[in-house]
Amino acid sequence: MDYVRSPEDIAANSFELIAKEMAALGIQVDASIEPIVQRVIHSTADFEFANLLKFHPDAVEAGLAALKNGAPVITDVNMVKVGISAARLAQLGSRVQCFVADRETRELATRNGKTRSAAGVQRALQKQLLDGCILVVGNAPTALYEALEWHNAGVATPALIIGVPVGFIGAAESKDVLMAQSEIPWIATKGRKGGSPVAVSIVNALLRMAVDEHANVVD
Repeated sequence: MDYVRSPEDIAANSFELIAKEMAALGIQVDASIEPIVQRVIHSTADFEFANLLKFHPDAVEAGLAALKNGAPVITDVNMVKVGISAARLAQLGSRVQCFVADRETRELATRNGKTRSAAGVQRALQKQLLDGCILVVGNAPTALYEALEWHNAGVATPALIIGVPVGFIGAAESKDVLMAQSEIPWIATKGRKGGSPVAVSIVNALLRMAVDEHANVVD
């Protein structure tokens, strides 16, 4: 069978096609967010995300600064955690953590009547990881609400929230609440669409940008 076998060629050809199709569709995005938008489209094959993705004015700058300073990355579910490049995080002195499946998280969720994802965010707070972290929410609106409630209480403020939960109950609404505030930089998707592939793509795009900038500084 005749097909493209090289992973390098597959990736290069994919992004070349994405750029061409964006141009053909008349889709123009700012150069500062283009790598993120293209990587999300690459992971979803859905050009609608070029319009659905929304960015706080300071989002990219805040995310890159946090990554280059080794800020922890906290995710709402393990599906998001496993997709994030641990190798690139290690280059920046960081790591990705998720507490949703821990026994302590299950007990906290049951005790307080929360979802496990929301309790996982509270566990991150208890471990003094929530303040200044990059919080990545790809599935659970309740995790997003939980983080915003702790911020509103003056307890902990992430450096960046990537809020792209997918679904029908609370997903769009939680992202609207996130985008309505300006104190925490955010990257979000408007409406119901989002999910783990989108969340992972955004983080990995930021990681590539941060590692490249870090390498240039070292050189």
